[in-house]
Amino acid sequence: MDFVIPKPAIPSVAILGQDARFPVRRIYCVGRNYAEHAREMGNDPDREPPFFFSKAADCLVAAGENVPYPPQTDNLHFEGELVVAIGVGGADIAVDKALSHVFGYACGNDLTRRDMQAVAKSRRRPWDLAKGFDQSAICGPLLSVQENGHFEAGQISTRVNGELCQNGNLKDMIWPVQDVIAFLSQSVTLAAGDLIFTGTPAGVGALERGDVCEVRIEGLPPCITTII
Repeated sequence: MDFVIPKPAIPSVAILGQDARFPVRRIYCVGRNYAEHAREMGNDPDREPPFFFSKAADCLVAAGENVPYPPQTDNLHFEGELVVAIGVGGADIAVDKALSHVFGYACGNDLTRRDMQAVAKSRRRPWDLAKGFDQSAICGPLLSVQENGHFEAGQISTRVNGELCQNGNLKDMIWPVQDVIAFLSQSVTLAAGDLIFTGTPAGVGALERGDVCEVRIEGLPPCITTII
């Protein structure tokens, strides 16, 4: 098929131990999925079902790359997260079948223009530009479930310039991975190639130019980024 402009590149994520890469179709993110983070953002974690926002696939940037400090913000925040890669799509997925749709897992960092987000919230406007800006979805290499199974517990931490900022456990998610997949699949049909950022623990904070941000989850390759 011919196109009138050059065909855009397909965003993709590395897979640990493989030359082949994981092509990315869509990026979904879960908000306030750890109770302490919900509280630090001024919300009640006991009252809300999961909610979602999205980032364009071309917001994706690989761990290890330098990320320029984005424009129109003076308060860029890190959010260390477990990323789920969907290998088998579906709609209205049952909770007890949800993990069978997972291809693998990675460490991720959901960068946020927090000041822009705060203005959007105060004016009851969408968060799109606060969350879905260029190079705002950082993702480390995927580890397939065939290699290491599923990640239902384990330490998740974020350090900035070596200082521990976030320190949680995956088991503290309000909605675990299987519930997140099931809930999301009620609203959209998931497909192979989708990524889901599953929320961040308490301790989010600001990044400055020159900072090195390191997200780690037990058993997964780290997601390390330098802000330039």
